[in-house]
Amino acid sequence: METDNLEEKDLSTEEKEDIEKEEEKKVENGVHNYSAEDAYVWSTDPYVLKKLEWFQDQKLALMMHWGPYSQLGVVESWALSDADANWSRTGIDWDVSAEEFKKEYFDLNKTFNPIRFQPEKWAEAAADAGFKYAIFTTKHHDGFCMWDTEFSDYKITEEDCPFHSHKYADICAHLFESFRKKGIGIAAYFSKADWHIDSYWNTTSSRGNYQWRGPSYRPEENPEEWERFVTFTQNQIKELATKYGQIDIMWFDAGWVCKHSGQDIRLGEVIEEIRKFQRGMLCADRTIGGPYENYVTPEQCVPEKPLSVPWESCITMGTSFSFGYEDRYKTPREVICLLTDIVAKGGNLALNVGPQPDGRLPAGALRTMKGMGEWLRKYGEAIYGTRVCAPYKKDNVAFTKKEDVVYAIRTYPDETQPVEAEIFIPYTGKVKDVWCLNMNETITFQQRKDGIVVTLPEEQRKDTPIAHVFKLI
Repeated sequence: METDNLEEKDLSTEEKEDIEKEEEKKVENGVHNYSAEDAYVWSTDPYVLKKLEWFQDQKLALMMHWGPYSQLGVVESWALSDADANWSRTGIDWDVSAEEFKKEYFDLNKTFNPIRFQPEKWAEAAADAGFKYAIFTTKHHDGFCMWDTEFSDYKITEEDCPFHSHKYADICAHLFESFRKKGIGIAAYFSKADWHIDSYWNTTSSRGNYQWRGPSYRPEENPEEWERFVTFTQNQIKELATKYGQIDIMWFDAGWVCKHSGQDIRLGEVIEEIRKFQRGMLCADRTIGGPYENYVTPEQCVPEKPLSVPWESCITMGTSFSFGYEDRYKTPREVICLLTDIVAKGGNLALNVGPQPDGRLPAGALRTMKGMGEWLRKYGEAIYGTRVCAPYKKDNVAFTKKEDVVYAIRTYPDETQPVEAEIFIPYTGKVKDVWCLNMNETITFQQRKDGIVVTLPEEQRKDTPIAHVFKLI
């Protein structure tokens, strides 16, 4: 937990190296683990608690990793880290050395020109798809800023970026406003690490050109340099919170930047300052535990069982978080089955789509989003605003609850799967009527000690739907 007083201990070099290795294990191949439930600390701030109820109502977020790296169609940021080269540079298939690649990557800002970016269309597509909040990468580990920051010249509005003169050049400003107009909440993704700023990464340390995900130096051995980085980072966080309207969530990546590892950016003090005017703003300080990880964030996975704390799985619609040429996107069926599994266990799904370098959302992703929206408009009452209901998920039936109404969602992951004439619903509570949302009418059922058996008419068995959704009244 972030509250450990490690700065008061006299640690040996070996112990410090062990801590670094421990923090590295939290993020393997660019994928974050997630905090244990016993590391969670419930907020005592009534505004934060109210916002957590809002968060748990939303269920579905559109996540977007976007930056100059989309031009290459390779993993975002990670290939810059020499210590992560074994897995992150598999897509670097042209004849180039590590140092040449780093220069090429950091120069991508000079060719990034997404002139087909239309934030209103993004927002309209997101709303139609049923997304309730958006998580947008204001800055990934590479340090490139997608807003008009005054604290870095490595940004979308700098003159060396051809997009700087476009009417939508301040991407965060226009995107956030477009989403808000559609009633979509705003989560600002922000990397606590910055591999472009010299107060974090430089070549003057003993590491030379060789870099890992952490700073080039030990902060305790160069406190003035580290304080320079802390000031820079806090200024950028406050800038996003003061100049870009209501922020519902600050979503912090780079879990190795924490007090435990000796990289204390004193996040709590800046969050408390922001909450004086952005009341109740949630903070997701990933993998850290403690009072500023208001919800936990499993990545590319779904917990096997319900969690007792607020949570959100961030999962890609395609094969990676960044845009990939000729990528394969999950179908609406796959997404809805995934969403149902997550919601039945009390979580939210943050579904990531990597925008194209020209500023458009990929056609394959838009097709899936359209299908999602069609399903959610009809069956969304069983998803949005619900809470967990035992037995959660059993025998391919997921359960949710809204006040006194229980929903049973029988999913069909395989579109060729035949639909049974009788469906067993393992719910043992008292039920007076069963309403089938697919038919929009009541359906015949039998109450047994171990559950309910509903009988589907023949027309409901001709084709395999994504799911049959039953309201137990």
